[in-house]
Amino acid sequence: MRPLDDPSVAEFRALARQVIEAAAEFLGTIEARPVFPHTSGEETARRFDAAIPEEGMGAAALHGDVLGEVAALSRVHHGGFLGYVMGTGLPVAALGELYGAVINQNVTAWRSAPAAVTIERSVVRALAEAVGCAGFAGSLTGGGSPANLMGLCMARETLAPAREDREGMTGGQGGVIYASTEVHMSIPKAAMLLGLGPRGLRRIRVDGRQRMDVAALEAAIVEDRAAGRRPLAVVATAGTVATGAIDPLEEVAEVAARHGLWLHVDGAYGVLAALAAPEKFRGLGRADSLSLDAHKWLYQPVDCGCLLYRDAAAARRAFAHTDDYARSLTEDPVEGFAFFEESLELSRRFRALPLWLSLRYYGLAAFRAAMRQNLEQAQALARRVAEESTLELLAPVELSVVCFRWRGDGEGKGPAAPGLDQRNAALLETVLRRGRVYLSNATVEGKFALRACFTNHRTRPADVEAVVAEVLAAAATGP
Repeated sequence: MRPLDDPSVAEFRALARQVIEAAAEFLGTIEARPVFPHTSGEETARRFDAAIPEEGMGAAALHGDVLGEVAALSRVHHGGFLGYVMGTGLPVAALGELYGAVINQNVTAWRSAPAAVTIERSVVRALAEAVGCAGFAGSLTGGGSPANLMGLCMARETLAPAREDREGMTGGQGGVIYASTEVHMSIPKAAMLLGLGPRGLRRIRVDGRQRMDVAALEAAIVEDRAAGRRPLAVVATAGTVATGAIDPLEEVAEVAARHGLWLHVDGAYGVLAALAAPEKFRGLGRADSLSLDAHKWLYQPVDCGCLLYRDAAAARRAFAHTDDYARSLTEDPVEGFAFFEESLELSRRFRALPLWLSLRYYGLAAFRAAMRQNLEQAQALARRVAEESTLELLAPVELSVVCFRWRGDGEGKGPAAPGLDQRNAALLETVLRRGRVYLSNATVEGKFALRACFTNHRTRPADVEAVVAEVLAAAATGP
């Protein structure tokens, strides 16, 4: 039995070389790999769902062949990966992940991790400034879902504090959150976790551009107040997952302010595009809180989300429940800072290091250029779809999502044939099996859409052209 002790420095270097060599081999062959592995549930279980050995395997556990098998049965983020709102994992950031895991800081308070806490606060400040919200505070999170939950918890504790509620949630008045019908699934989940129940989220219809209808929003708030319900917050989406639509932030902010409601912006996908196209996000700075995901459009490895908020006191009202064993004894505002007083999390990993190293390595200008390239790639695909008589766009291209479908030979832009949803679903399966590009699907006004999302720093013009070519090739194979 090998004792549970640290390897020698020489052994660690040897193990690290094995891992780095396997990683480098993967990076060097990304473009040659199918975007999705040719495997099945049975095969992956046979290869990886084995009993953990009683006796250790030593260096063989990290052997390059073993890691190569993991890579072989994994989705590959080469230039044709356009399926989800998913960053591609910059290799420089991956090195930050490795080093952060080695030094293993608990980024919960300055006294626990002075360098790590300082770096995270610096990164959060830089992100706020970059998207036009200078002066906002915040913290890095596991993604947009916890960031949205925390933002809405702050809204609830500001307008209807649970700690002062003796009759049940919001004094039995039924607190309400308002969001569009296109809102991300994390928002209804947050409403349930906050105890607001299914009636605690009111879905507002969208316009022809898939944006929240502001008049319908105001009418819903007025109606609920008249019925004795308690409006709490409005969630505006800055980049819907399905189509990339941006709610009219300035107009939504006006409604929220007029009715005294908290404004949370779910910008997990789209807000970071403010670095490249700030004109699309006018009104963002009026938010009380907003989410964004660096593991989406800053190309970071998962997980690295962020919650920004205007008022740190609101975060402390929601999350500061410090027991004596964790209370700081210093009066110094820097040395006494604790993320756990402004966040759901107590134990927190060093999420900021990979992002900090990436930003230092490349500089903001490189990220802006990559985002502008993704925005133009989406427009280029939209133009190619418009050129093909058998294809049609199903939604405006606001950010980097393109939703389209195959219509059939000779049908032009006239009425669609019956069974078109099933045919497009079958086409998607064929495209994925072919392995050149990875698309996902969406439903747009009741229609099944093929969906390409450009948040990939490796995508090149040939990958954009391959989307149309692969769909047409799949259509040519027949049902």
